[in-house]
Amino acid sequence: MVENVARLVAELDPEDIYLLSGVEQGMRFSEWVNRGKLPDYADLTPEEVEYRLDRCMRRDLIERRTIQYEGYQLTFEGYDVLALHTFAERDTVDGVGAPLGVGKESDVYEVQSYRPLALKFHREGYTNFREVNREREYTADRDHVSWLYTARKAAEREYEALETLYPDVSVPQPVDHNRHAIVMAKFDGVELSRAKLDDEQVVPVLDLILDEVATAYDAGLIHGDLSDHNIAVASSGITVFDWPQSVPTDHANAADLLERDVSNLIGFFARKYPRLVPDVDGGAVADAVADGAFESVREFAASRSS
Repeated sequence: MVENVARLVAELDPEDIYLLSGVEQGMRFSEWVNRGKLPDYADLTPEEVEYRLDRCMRRDLIERRTIQYEGYQLTFEGYDVLALHTFAERDTVDGVGAPLGVGKESDVYEVQSYRPLALKFHREGYTNFREVNREREYTADRDHVSWLYTARKAAEREYEALETLYPDVSVPQPVDHNRHAIVMAKFDGVELSRAKLDDEQVVPVLDLILDEVATAYDAGLIHGDLSDHNIAVASSGITVFDWPQSVPTDHANAADLLERDVSNLIGFFARKYPRLVPDVDGGAVADAVADGAFESVREFAASRSS
C-alpha cells in the first residue's frame, strides 16, 4: 500500500535510494538487472550492494529472479519510493493520506501539503503489460519496453496534457511530476457515472461537458478515452480527468477518436436519461465541436426533425 511506502521513505538510508535508482537505471536496458552490474549502476561497492539488496528485498521494494543470471527488478512499491523521495526533496509532498481512488491503471491518494492536493500513481503495464503495450502508441517504437517505462510515459503524457489545458479547460491543476507519478490540485465532485442529476440539469450538464471537449480541441488535444468514469460533477461545475491517452488534433485518427469520445458521452446520457436527452447524431456533434460551432445538443435534435 502507498501509505506504507510513504512511511518507508523516511526510514531508508541514502544508500538504499542509490540502490533502487541503480536498479531503475538497469531496467532501461533489460527487464531483470544483472546483479554484477549493480555496483556500477548504483555507484556502490559490491559489499554495500549486497547489504542494500537485503534491506530493500525485506521491504518488498525489489524482487529477484534467477534466469541465466541473478537478476533484480523494482516492484511498483520500489518505484513509488523513488517518486515519493523526489517529491519530498522538492517539498511538494509532506505525506500521503487516504486513498481517493484505486483502479486498474492508477492509484490516487490525498497528499499532505500546503494545500489540498492529490497524488496519482500510474500503474499501466504492471499486471497486463502485453495488452497495454499493444494499445499505447507511446510504446510502439521501442524494442525493449518495461512496465516501468510504460507507466512513466503515461504519467508524462498526462502531465503534459494538463499543463496544456489548464486553466482554459476544466481539468485538475498540475503541480508536479516525477517518474510514474503526478501531483495535482484536489478537485471536488463525484463521477458522472454515480451522479444523480435533476431533470433540468441533464442537458445543461451534457452541453457543459461537450463545451469543455470543444475548448480542449481548440487547445489542440482530444481526450481519447472519455467516459462517465473520468468526469466529475460538482455544484461548482465539472472536471475532466485521466488524460494519458490524449492525442493531438492533427493525429491520424483524430476525427475518429473525437467522434468516439462525443458518442460515448451522448450515449451515456441517453441511456441514463432517455426521456430528457434528444436523439442526435454523435458524428454531427463531433464535427461541430471540431469546427468550433457547438452550442447545444438541442440544436441537432431540432435540425434533424425539421
